[in-house]
Amino acid sequence: MNEEYDVIVLGTGLTECILSGIMSVKGKKVLHMDRNSYYGGESASITPLEDLYKRFNIPGNPPESMGKGRDWNVDLIPKFLMANGQLVRMLLITEVTRYLDFKVVEGSYVYKKGSIYKVPSTETEALASSLMGLFEKRRFKKFLGFVSNFDQTDPKTLDGVDPNKTTMRDVYKKFDLGQDVIDFTGHSLALYRTDEYLDEPCLESINRIKLYSESLARYGKSPYLYPLYGLGELPQGFARLSAIYGGIYMLNKPIEEIIMENGKVVGVKSEGEIARCKQLICDPSYMMERANKVGQVIRVICVMSHPIKNTNDVNSCQIIIPQNQVNRKHDIYVCMVSCAHNVAAKGKYVAIVSTTVETSDPEKELKPALDLLEPIEQKFVSTSDLYAPTDMGTDSQIFISRSYDATTHFETTCDDIKDIFKRMTGTDFDFGDINRKQNDIFGDAE
Repeated sequence: MNEEYDVIVLGTGLTECILSGIMSVKGKKVLHMDRNSYYGGESASITPLEDLYKRFNIPGNPPESMGKGRDWNVDLIPKFLMANGQLVRMLLITEVTRYLDFKVVEGSYVYKKGSIYKVPSTETEALASSLMGLFEKRRFKKFLGFVSNFDQTDPKTLDGVDPNKTTMRDVYKKFDLGQDVIDFTGHSLALYRTDEYLDEPCLESINRIKLYSESLARYGKSPYLYPLYGLGELPQGFARLSAIYGGIYMLNKPIEEIIMENGKVVGVKSEGEIARCKQLICDPSYMMERANKVGQVIRVICVMSHPIKNTNDVNSCQIIIPQNQVNRKHDIYVCMVSCAHNVAAKGKYVAIVSTTVETSDPEKELKPALDLLEPIEQKFVSTSDLYAPTDMGTDSQIFISRSYDATTHFETTCDDIKDIFKRMTGTDFDFGDINRKQNDIFGDAE
């Protein structure tokens, strides 16, 4: 360990593992350490089930009805992958896909007045949906047609809309869309968590709806993918990529000190040894004095023996409860997976409910979602503080990732990765840069 590295990475969360994979592919000498004995940090999948009980301080062992403990891989953070999103592009270009198997999530639903409805995201589905009345459907169909043809470089497709000036609120007005339709468009298609986007320029929203539609078009049932054996497989896939390119991994390494000289990081001390480095990447838990709290997320992992009602008994789905429907500022999300994804024992389902905390009684905030899941056999409740770096690394060369937010996909995580990459290298992240070399000397790429 007493060596000089280009980059030392602390923590094996998904953000850190993707960055160490990218840096290794780019020829950097990388040392990656974690104080835990497992991969994934905050974004781990916990197995066996006994470990989940211990982690949440639930006394005793899981009941026999839960099946074999080893059949469980339970995510601590609930997220899906957008089929056409940035993380899937990163997986494909780096060929990390060869270490993983994915299933398409079976459906996406939205909550309205106490019931759930399938999210219509194509013109055909919109016309068949019971979420809207007849005239509303026609207007929504027109709106979807406008979005799918929209090309900011072609004035003919803009229909009088200025992508950088017209607000999304005005675009909705233009198509005369009612409040319920605006709710599910903004929250279930564009996947915004709050309504602040309404008064921003519409380009970002239109691109988000396009991403949803293009992701849906790839596989048909929903725009989301989920890896077999849980999300903890993702950081491990990128860790493997880093190792193939010479990255060194060490788990179970207590970090005693991050060594600075003249305000700049020069190394990390662990178990009496010092590894020197030019740059450091870490999650906020390794450098709390250079991060501040920006919010809280509550997550409740629910184990059930049944699919969610009114979802056609699908084995996986997402439900979005728009904040307007339950008098909140932030949406509530439900991500459900099951034994079909090798994350639970036979006949069992795992639904994770999450939202950004707004009150002093966070669990009560999730009641509308938990009511949809009853009966629940076991709940595992956690409230996590969200951190963002206060030090951007310009002088210190320490690059701290952001905590994983309440969104149900990895787009914000990828934005953070691209932002750290730019601050570390001074250049914009380019997907082409992470292409694996054809004549890969480590023998793992054809």
